[in-house]
Amino acid sequence: MDVDSRLLRCFVAVAEEGTLTRAAERLFVSQPALTKQIKQLEARLGVRLFTRSRTGMALTEPGRVLAERVPALLARWDQVLRETRSAAGRAAHVLRVGFMASAANEATPRIIAEFTRRRPGWRVDMRQASWSHPTAGLADGDVDVALLRLPFPGQDALRTAVLFTEPRWVALPSGHPLAAREVIPFRDLWDEPFVAAPPESGRWREYWLATGEREGHPVRVGAVTDQPDDWLSAIANGYGIALAPASAARFYARPGITYRPVSGVSPSQVGVAWARADDTHPVVQEFVRCCLDSGPRPDETTT
Repeated sequence: MDVDSRLLRCFVAVAEEGTLTRAAERLFVSQPALTKQIKQLEARLGVRLFTRSRTGMALTEPGRVLAERVPALLARWDQVLRETRSAAGRAAHVLRVGFMASAANEATPRIIAEFTRRRPGWRVDMRQASWSHPTAGLADGDVDVALLRLPFPGQDALRTAVLFTEPRWVALPSGHPLAAREVIPFRDLWDEPFVAAPPESGRWREYWLATGEREGHPVRVGAVTDQPDDWLSAIANGYGIALAPASAARFYARPGITYRPVSGVSPSQVGVAWARADDTHPVVQEFVRCCLDSGPRPDETTT
């Protein structure tokens, strides 16, 4: 009997988190979809894996046996996939680089140029990810290295190095009453509807809503988007405002949208991330060094 590894990953997440809600956030899926996966796994195995209650999901005896074995099995399989895909890239002299939004801003082309200078014959394959995949494919082994906004879900399982820090600003419709201000205190934005990332993006969504910096004040969500273009449209159409890196004013300038500095909210960091298994991978580490050596210039930062 064959069992999809995706079903086993769902099982492990629920077993470790103890609730469907937390497991769904960890996996970036909806709770109904996760429930369906667990039921499908139980049907294939012909056993009940969890006892469901109002307080959470408790493992049955067969579930405990499976929970003891599956994590190591998946870890070995992930390693095999990563090594296989990496070998294919090395054979073709291609480094797969995942990224979110504007990657490392203006430093991105310098990083790529420096890497190809140091590694003649190699090519960088840039792969953009949606906000519902905040590791840009790195956690799944779909890329070798990634340029990401920190923090992101799954960050603790990877290696990261900070490249630079920039303030978080706010993007709002140009006709908004606050758009005329030079600097907007974050507290003045608390009651505004926000354009948010999908709920399954978990920590990523919470960071860009600054939920931890509202002193318990609830968030109003006016729209949910997964791509920069949809995000811009939602703001321009008045469905909400959004925190954004200061560089968004350069990379995502659009009629009908005004960007303003925000006080009272922490800055954003851009980092390079890679798998722990690639700590000694010469090509991956060469790219990391290029990132660290090719940071933003003074005229490319906004303070």
